[in-house]
Amino acid sequence: MRRAVAFLTPLGRSTVPSSAALGWFPVVGAAIGLAVGGVWWLAGRVWHPAAAAGVALVADAVLTGGLHLDGLADSGDGLLAPLARQRRLEVMADPAVGAFGVATLVVVVVARFAALASTAAAPLVVGALWCASRTVMAVVTRTVPYARPAGLASAFLGTSAGGAPGRSRPRLAVLLGVGTVLAVGLATAGKGSHGAAAVAADVAAAAGVVALAYRRLGGFTGDVLGAAGVVGETVGLLVLAARW
Repeated sequence: MRRAVAFLTPLGRSTVPSSAALGWFPVVGAAIGLAVGGVWWLAGRVWHPAAAAGVALVADAVLTGGLHLDGLADSGDGLLAPLARQRRLEVMADPAVGAFGVATLVVVVVARFAALASTAAAPLVVGALWCASRTVMAVVTRTVPYARPAGLASAFLGTSAGGAPGRSRPRLAVLLGVGTVLAVGLATAGKGSHGAAAVAADVAAAAGVVALAYRRLGGFTGDVLGAAGVVGETVGLLVLAARW
């Protein structure tokens, strides 16, 4: 668990990621989401909805160290621009952010803000959405080929980078089971079927990002995982904010 916390948040000592940490992704994701949701709820008792939404977004950026937002921007540059596959990977490795990355980041952050500002705080559902997004990240890492010969996310693989990841069916089953039970349980406890629908939308949107990456890169990268998580959470929040 310590390695998962160190990778997904700025908390704790820096450690080398390992495949064993993936099993803790759903739990750590839920904890981050519950913290963000709690900040959102508390801020709503002090400020108007728009300000509370802004505070929640800041809390999320702080608790994740901006890691996933950085991945979103890099993925926007690499996946959306009309480039050859190798050039896409080079662009995503460049620390500079281009026009596609900036546009993607702005659109997604505005959508997250709008969703949070237009609905009542639901900490349990936020915990569920963040749990679901980290579960998707972990499952993708165990089931989808890595697109680079080497990189940060390669430390999670059970085999060498650049090929199919090592698969352990029992571990994958446990990971899916824990992530599904935790995400659906929190969502249902928070908003019933509406919360469950938000989690389903989260997973579908995150999977869509991964599918696009597989088509254009031949697999995933660390940036793709971050982008999938943020996009999934954002779509889930938009479904949560929908009028039912």
